[in-house]
Amino acid sequence: MENKKNRPSYLLYMAWIISVLATLGSLYFSDIRGFVPCELCWVQRIFMYPMSIILGIATFFNDRKVIKYVLPLSIIGGLVSIFHYMEQKVPGFAKIKPCTQGVPCSSEYINWFGFITIPFLALLAFSLISILLLSVRK
Repeated sequence: MENKKNRPSYLLYMAWIISVLATLGSLYFSDIRGFVPCELCWVQRIFMYPMSIILGIATFFNDRKVIKYVLPLSIIGGLVSIFHYMEQKVPGFAKIKPCTQGVPCSSEYINWFGFITIPFLALLAFSLISILLLSVRK
């Protein structure tokens, strides 16, 4: 019985760690590596950065009610990541909504193993956070 009681805090803690790593990763790419974020990168940051703070507070207080606030941020951020990844990887898809200023959203600063790009990493983080939050709910 004790193990089930600790389960939500462990899952919230994991979601918080992922959000912090994603936030630090985006700051590393822009501030240390010098990659200029495109418009869709900024939108993804808008959804990820607050989760680092909100999930940190929720983890500290073991507050499972935070799911109804953070899960929509994670799902919407994930949808933006999917759209951004498709702009990079699907030929002709970038013409649907081309970025109007600065760096084109179809540019790839990294391309590890031929498929891992920055939007893919963001999608992975948003997906893992969503899965963990849905697991806390159960």
